[in-house]
Amino acid sequence: MNYFLSDEEQMIVDTCRELAQKKIKPVREHYDAEGIFPWDIVKEMANLGLCGLYIPEAYGGMATGKTGIMGLVLSVEELSKVCGGISLAMAATALGTFPILIGATEEQKKKYLPDIASGKKLAAFGLTEANAGSDAGSMRTTAVKKGDKYVLNGTKQWITNGGEAETYTVFAMTDKSKGTRGCSCFIVEKGTKGFTFGKKENKMGIRASATCELVFQDCEVPAANLLGGREGMGFIHAVGTLNHSRPGVAAQALGIAAGALDEALAYTRQREQFGVKISSFQAVQHILANMAVEVEAARALIYAVARNVDAGVTEFAKESAMAKYYASEVAMRVTTNAVQLFGGYGYMKEYPVEKMMRDAKITQIYEGTSQIQLNEIAAKMIKEAATKKK
Repeated sequence: MNYFLSDEEQMIVDTCRELAQKKIKPVREHYDAEGIFPWDIVKEMANLGLCGLYIPEAYGGMATGKTGIMGLVLSVEELSKVCGGISLAMAATALGTFPILIGATEEQKKKYLPDIASGKKLAAFGLTEANAGSDAGSMRTTAVKKGDKYVLNGTKQWITNGGEAETYTVFAMTDKSKGTRGCSCFIVEKGTKGFTFGKKENKMGIRASATCELVFQDCEVPAANLLGGREGMGFIHAVGTLNHSRPGVAAQALGIAAGALDEALAYTRQREQFGVKISSFQAVQHILANMAVEVEAARALIYAVARNVDAGVTEFAKESAMAKYYASEVAMRVTTNAVQLFGGYGYMKEYPVEKMMRDAKITQIYEGTSQIQLNEIAAKMIKEAATKKK
């Protein structure tokens, strides 16, 4: 479909497509097998100006709208068509940056955003803990103010870009007695005394992405690094961040699905059985058609949400959750079908679809599981219905 992209948006797509095909595709298998973070590709992204697509021009980025979500979506989708793990270096940096974009003081924005926009530094989002995943209210990491500093203690788990990023937006309880209202967010720099990295995870998919623990042991963070300069705003910043970042995860899922569809279509057009191309079999055609319908439907939904966010619409939590939920479910179905169409070859690592299937699974889990998305969608629907009735 023609989504009437602007010249600038089409340039983003073309740039990312060339990068994906020329630089990422030849090395994706290597990075996946070895579980190595793709610093050479990150440098290419930085050189092309991709790291600042969603950051306003005032802070060194390229976004002319409110947050540049559409630019982020387009780039992540295109890169994920080739490798969902490598594309995550940029997508996860966006996740770690959104709290700063949403809630930071002007001074904090000027200090941290330019280096992220230029690609000089990556960012990471420190919310999840061993006992605080979907139930973020069970967070145990604490931050106690002592003079002009906060002392952080606790451990964050499964942090994407962990260990590689330089800038971390970390959530901690400043007043446990207030529950979620006692949570605050801090900007913590790599190298801060008392801030170390724990276990690096050995993952099923997105293996080119770094995932590890963040460990805080009497870590002293300047009070000036309290996001927005106010305590108790952490969960507001976290929710706002996830609402903004979920279209990006949806775009990752979409890209993986679209890439798998491309591979499956090409394979069925050249694979022969019973003396004919298997693409001539109606059963295969129906699978391909369903894959295409779902990919296009996911794309339309994601683009619509991104346009709304960039237009300044203030209420989009439900639609953001819809995009993330639907695209991740599509990614899993489409990649599974791609493996099926490849037959025994699809199960082998010499072909890319088994990797795409492994990469797709995480999109149903992180930044809110599919079940959490459904909870949020339903809650918003019920609230909207009650408001209309009044």
